[in-house]
Amino acid sequence: MNPYLTTTAAAYGLLAGAQLPLAAYRLSVPPEQPWRTACPAGHPLPALLAGPGRCRDCQAAYGPRLAAVSVITGVVCAALALAVGSRPELAVWLLLAPVGVLMAMVDRAVHRLPDVLTLPTTAGCLVTLGLATLLPGSAGSWITALLGALTTVVLYFILFVINPSGLGFGDVKLSATVGLALGWYGWTAVFEGVAAGLLLAAGYAGVLLVLRRASRDTALPLGPFMLAGALLGICTGGLAA
Repeated sequence: MNPYLTTTAAAYGLLAGAQLPLAAYRLSVPPEQPWRTACPAGHPLPALLAGPGRCRDCQAAYGPRLAAVSVITGVVCAALALAVGSRPELAVWLLLAPVGVLMAMVDRAVHRLPDVLTLPTTAGCLVTLGLATLLPGSAGSWITALLGALTTVVLYFILFVINPSGLGFGDVKLSATVGLALGWYGWTAVFEGVAAGLLLAAGYAGVLLVLRRASRDTALPLGPFMLAGALLGICTGGLAA
């Protein structure tokens, strides 16, 4: 364990997380609706996509709480650094972590995963993992990552066809990134990460049913659980590598 690396990753996560509330507020809109361009009071938002969720004109807060988002992103980045160490792929995971937190927040808010997040993330993961294979000390396989992505996309597409009301096509797109990241560390990581995500989602749905806060027909966001399962799979794969 490298305390300096872990501390640096945590600090990076805190800073990156502080830039997510504005993006989450902008993108948390119903399908086919344009991004938000004004705060709840109608004041125009900054031109940049990222930033804290507070209006510069009226100082009203909007979107998810900045402190909570920063802490969550910092913890995720610290966990990745602890599990992976100084191997080249850590840079890939640290780049993906804030985007994953953002996708989870948007999906939780409006039950959708916008293409502007899912598609560039998959492309970026594919390219950066390819670059990681060229560096000494990497512990994964780019070919297995590709096969993992193909496998998870097929799996989630089948689930989408079987139950389109319980799983959106955005989840199918997200599964490509999940499969790439997990497949980097091999098939065990793919199985563990995907299974963990589905089990977490099923457990959450079960708790809501028991508490009578949801019915069998209630739609739940799957993205946060897919991403949590991917984090677990990456961490266990990084520790085992």
